[in-house]
Amino acid sequence: MTVYLNGRLVADDEARIDPTDRGLTLGDGLFETIAVRGRRAARTDAHLARLGDGAEVIRLAIPLAGDELKEALQDVIEANAIDEGVLRLTLTRGPAPRGLWSPVPAQPTLLITGACQDLTSQEPVPAVIATTTRRNEHSPLSGIKSTSCLDGILAAREAAKRGANDALLLNGAGNLAEATAANLFVVIDGGAVTPPVDDGAMPGVMRADVFRVLSATERTLGPADLSSASEAFLTNSLGIRPLTAVDREPIGDGNPGPVTAEARKIV
Repeated sequence: MTVYLNGRLVADDEARIDPTDRGLTLGDGLFETIAVRGRRAARTDAHLARLGDGAEVIRLAIPLAGDELKEALQDVIEANAIDEGVLRLTLTRGPAPRGLWSPVPAQPTLLITGACQDLTSQEPVPAVIATTTRRNEHSPLSGIKSTSCLDGILAAREAAKRGANDALLLNGAGNLAEATAANLFVVIDGGAVTPPVDDGAMPGVMRADVFRVLSATERTLGPADLSSASEAFLTNSLGIRPLTAVDREPIGDGNPGPVTAEARKIV
């Protein structure tokens, strides 16, 4: 695999990250997962806008302008002949001495990797509600794509242990926020509803498109609302998956529904 690292394309076995990089030692960084369809990166404007928002929150400089980042993404696609697949853009604060204080000026690390992947298969998902961790809706980090994904990892491990494919995370108030790496939509009384960002939901790129196309609404959702839903689905940048059961209780009749099918047309 050929990767983009700090201004040049290199073979992955030649790419080197400084062992003092704060992305490695402290999780001080951001990332974007971007679908590739038809040999082009999808929804790049939205992804780069979110990257910029996250960089503003953690005061991290982005070393390339938007058009230059798009060129770098396309370079990785072409170098790896990715017709359909996924790109991962990782931006960290770069190497620094030990300690929490950020270096001034920082020397950010920018890494883009890519791989071919079939994005057409979006199997139905049985999930559980995670009990091991929760989303902190009060933290500014809940609204950015931080390289620290440990809450999602803990929840995913719990889901696997309990025989499910994913987990839904509650926030500190006990309301639904999102899944381990996806946004949640439920269909109640024929309309699509999703938890608001203020409840700890990530401002997802696919979420925004689905929200617009389906004329969805935002409102606080509790676990009890799942029993009122006729169907549900999970969205992220790589696709849309039907959510068919939670804690072994079926959503609606336990099958993907028509609103989910309509949402999947925009992928």
